[in-house]
Amino acid sequence: REHFEIRTHKRLIDILEPTSKTIDSLTRLNLPAGVDISIKL
Repeated sequence: REHFEIRTHKRLIDILEPTSKTIDSLTRLNLPAGVDISIKL
């Protein structure tokens, strides 16, 4: 009998006073499949 489960790991990073270069760098990150990033301004 096999058991499977899906785990979700979330990380929150607050960046105070981000520059346009910081935001640009975050949007250009190479992330592996299944890893998503959400940026809220």
